[in-house]
Amino acid sequence: MTKNNSGNRLPSSIEKFILHLHPPKIDKRALKFTRTFGLGGINALLFVILCFTGLVLRFSYVPTVQHAYDSIVALQSDTVFGQFIRNLHHISAKLMVIVSFLHLIRTYYSQAIYKKRAENWIYGLIMMFMVIVSSFTGYLLPWDQLAYWAVTVITQIIEYVPYIGHPIANLVRGGETVDGNTLLNFYNLHTGIVPIVFIFLMSMHFWLVRKAGGVALPEIDKSKAERVFVIPNLLWLEIMVAALLIAGLFVFSTFYHAPLLEQANPLNSPNPSKAPWYFLGAQELLLHLHPFFSAVLLPLAVGIFFFYLPYFKYSNLNTGVWFNSALGKRMTIHSAIFSFVFTFVLTYLLEHFLHFDLWFASLGSWFATGLVPFLIYTIPFIAYLWYWKTKHGAKTEEIVMTITTILMSSYICMMLISLLLRGKGMLMII
Repeated sequence: MTKNNSGNRLPSSIEKFILHLHPPKIDKRALKFTRTFGLGGINALLFVILCFTGLVLRFSYVPTVQHAYDSIVALQSDTVFGQFIRNLHHISAKLMVIVSFLHLIRTYYSQAIYKKRAENWIYGLIMMFMVIVSSFTGYLLPWDQLAYWAVTVITQIIEYVPYIGHPIANLVRGGETVDGNTLLNFYNLHTGIVPIVFIFLMSMHFWLVRKAGGVALPEIDKSKAERVFVIPNLLWLEIMVAALLIAGLFVFSTFYHAPLLEQANPLNSPNPSKAPWYFLGAQELLLHLHPFFSAVLLPLAVGIFFFYLPYFKYSNLNTGVWFNSALGKRMTIHSAIFSFVFTFVLTYLLEHFLHFDLWFASLGSWFATGLVPFLIYTIPFIAYLWYWKTKHGAKTEEIVMTITTILMSSYICMMLISLLLRGKGMLMII
């Protein structure tokens, strides 16, 4: 510990680093765990764990079709703590996808994406995309049946995009099929390019949070705001959350083994062949909608909608207030339940009773399996939004939040249907 000429203690090197990430003092309300749930810090820590475990795995892994699977087997059986390291890497990767999504929706529902925070929302969406890319590229590396056919399914879905789908799929695969070129492409992306891009995005993300004044909080009289030192108040909270997370991951990694099926066999497709779990909603959608709607129109429209969220013309924003208002909270809860149930019921009806492909076959598949089910799904939600607007006076803030909730809840429902209720031939088991 050193002191300057006036006798005040000078910060240590560690403290200086911490003060690059945080201001010296913050609003005491930001320390409340339910304000952020520590999701941003958890995400950053998971990335660090993935980097360290990934570096260790690189010493054993051989990125070729002939040796990839055997190197994983040897890692698990012959390397000291090899199985544990792979388990830790696998669990952390899955958890990072979940935590990234939770962090994104926490930021949105706490109204922390508007005005000076809008740019950071865009960076957050790009980072979420990079987390998915990282998980997807790592999915193939074990070169077992699960990995091979999951990646095959996704690249086949990409091919449904008109005109550009096939060239993009070939670019991803490095050819017409998933083979050694694909494995090498994914290995280089997963271990080199994606981490470097993510570090840059994460640095920008932290800097923009700091620039915006930290955690978004409801506005109050500045004279009533109590400010406390980051060190030790926030620092000890971060250390406690990090310790609990690491302890939990270590315990779980001791007892849970990362899956490894038999070696990949391009001639033996499992039944059913499913995409990685976070893409199952897209695979489910493709079962019911024409490829133009499920692979082009809807993803493009939803992507534009999410990127434009901070820029709609709002009139009653309450930054830092969960759900913006009491009405916004009601609408969010109701719409989440309504969209989940409606999506499940409509999926079941499409599976067993609503055979539009037969009823409207003469009008073409684009109409029968595209426009008709699309309208059947969207018209009730338009009526639902109109009800809230006319009967309860919902403003733009609540309407946009409800649409966002409907989209996310519907996708989660489809993902769970595909994950839990799809058996052989991708038929529903109920």
